Amino acid sequence: MALFDASDSRYGTQDGRTVLIWMCVLIAVNQLGFGAVIPVLPLYAQSFDVSQAAIGSTVAIYGLARLFTAVPAGRIADLLGRRSALAIGGVISAIGNLWCAWAATFTELVMARFVAGAGAGLTLTAGMIVLADITTIERRGRVMAIYHGVFLFAVGMGPLPGGYLAENFGLHVPFFIYAVGSAGAALVAWLCVAETRPVIAVSVGAADRPMPYFTQLKGVLASSGFRLVSAISFTNAVARTGALFSIIPLIGTVQLQLSATQVGFSIAIGSIMGLLFTYPAGVLVDRFGRKVVIVPTTIGSGLAFLLYAIAPDFGWFLVASTLWGVASSASGSAPVAYATDIAPREQAATAMSAYRSLSDVGYVIGPILLGAIADGLGMSAAVMVASGMLILVALVFAVRAPETHRAERLS
Repeated sequence: MALFDASDSRYGTQDGRTVLIWMCVLIAVNQLGFGAVIPVLPLYAQSFDVSQAAIGSTVAIYGLARLFTAVPAGRIADLLGRRSALAIGGVISAIGNLWCAWAATFTELVMARFVAGAGAGLTLTAGMIVLADITTIERRGRVMAIYHGVFLFAVGMGPLPGGYLAENFGLHVPFFIYAVGSAGAALVAWLCVAETRPVIAVSVGAADRPMPYFTQLKGVLASSGFRLVSAISFTNAVARTGALFSIIPLIGTVQLQLSATQVGFSIAIGSIMGLLFTYPAGVLVDRFGRKVVIVPTTIGSGLAFLLYAIAPDFGWFLVASTLWGVASSASGSAPVAYATDIAPREQAATAMSAYRSLSDVGYVIGPILLGAIADGLGMSAAVMVASGMLILVALVFAVRAPETHRAERLS
C-alpha cells in the first residue's frame, strides 16, 4: 500500500517518499551521535565532583535551550524554509558538542550543553514540520512511524559505541562523535533534503493572506486534545531525560556494578527489539486510531521504569531496557500524528513548534525534579516517580482525549 502518491512531485525533483528517505538518513546520522552520549553524560558530569541534582542540570539545560528554540524554529522554517532550519540546527549542535568535549569546568560544560541543545531544538522541530508537510491524515501514522523508528533505533544504538569509546578512550570522546553526527546532518539537510514549505499566496485581498502567527497559536492551544497529547509528550520527556538519561545509567553502574559498555548494550538491545514494533504500531494508528496506541504504550513505558527501579541484576536491567525500547518505539509516532491532525497543513510549523515547546518543558523539569528526588530519597525512588507519572497521564488521556482519526479500512 503506497504511503505517497507516485505522481506527486511538489518538492522540486523529489516526491514525498524521497523526502522521507533523506530525512531518515539525516536523523539517523544525528541521533547516533546523540545516543553515544547517553551512558556517558552522567559519568562525565560526575567527574567534575558535583551532586546528582547538578548532574541532572546538564540534561535540563539542554532541554531549556530546546524550549527556547522550538518557537523560533517554527518561525525560521516558515520564513527561511525547512531546509535552512535543519542545516542551521546541525551546525549549532556541532559547535556545542565540540565545546562539551573540550569543557574544562562544570560551568563550561553546562554552557556548552545549552548551545548543543539550541541546535538540537532547531533540527528536531524542523524535522517534525517536514513530516507534517509531506503527510496526509490517512497515512500519517505509518510515515511518522518509519521516521520515529529510525530516530529511536539510532538513539538506541548510539550508547553501544559511545560506552565502548568512553571506556577505552575517555569520557569526552562520545561528544566528538555527536559533533560529527550533527555536522553530517547539516550537510544532508542542505544538499539532499528538498524544500517542503507550502507556497501561500499573499495578495491584496485579506482572505488570501496567511493567518497571523499568534492567531494560529491560539487556535491550536484551544484544542483540549492538543493540550492532552502535549501532556503525554511532556511526561515522556520528564521520564526520558530525568530518569533514562540522568539516573538509569548510574543505577546500572553504581547500584548494579555494570560497566558503561553493559549499560549501552542494554539500551541498544531494547532499541533493536523496539524497531520490530514501530511500523506495525504505525499501521494500528492509521487503522484503529491514535489513542489505541498512545494509551497502552505509555503505560508500558511506565512499567519499564518500574522494572529499572527494582532490577536486582544485569538480566532484569536488560528486561527493563527491552520493555522500554518496545514501548517507546511503538508509541513514538502516535502522539506526533495526533498533534499534527489538529492543525491545517499551512499551520504545521506553528502546531509543531508549540508541541515541541510544551514537550521540552518536561525536558527542563525532569532532570532537576527527579535529580532532587534521587538526592533525597534515592535513585530507585526517583525512577518510580517517573513510572507513576507515565501511568497516570496515560489513564487521564484515555478518559478525556477525543480521537482525531479512525479509518474504517485502509484504502
